Amino acid sequence: VVYPERMLKNLNRMGGLIHSQGVLLALTQAGVSREDAYAIVQRNAMRVWDSDGVLMLRDLLGADPEVTGRLGPAELEALFRLESHFAHVDTIFERVFGPES
Repeated sequence: VVYPERMLKNLNRMGGLIHSQGVLLALTQAGVSREDAYAIVQRNAMRVWDSDGVLMLRDLLGADPEVTGRLGPAELEALFRLESHFAHVDTIFERVFGPES
């Protein structure tokens, strides 16, 4: 049994931390060194973690000048869409269960 609403609630319960890798990669693509990008994302992610998901990573990054100087609001917002995490779901299921008949 699949409960989509419960799945979404679980994905959102830690303030968007699941999106941190995408932000890190976007910062490196925007010219930030990997080490600096990691430090920026980690600093903000730890604030979310310490708040037990009360704070939202998207909000913290959107207020961080080291992020906003490299990523615009629309670009940052796009990094927090769940669709990117599901891009290859069909391929994964096909590999595991075979082609759909």
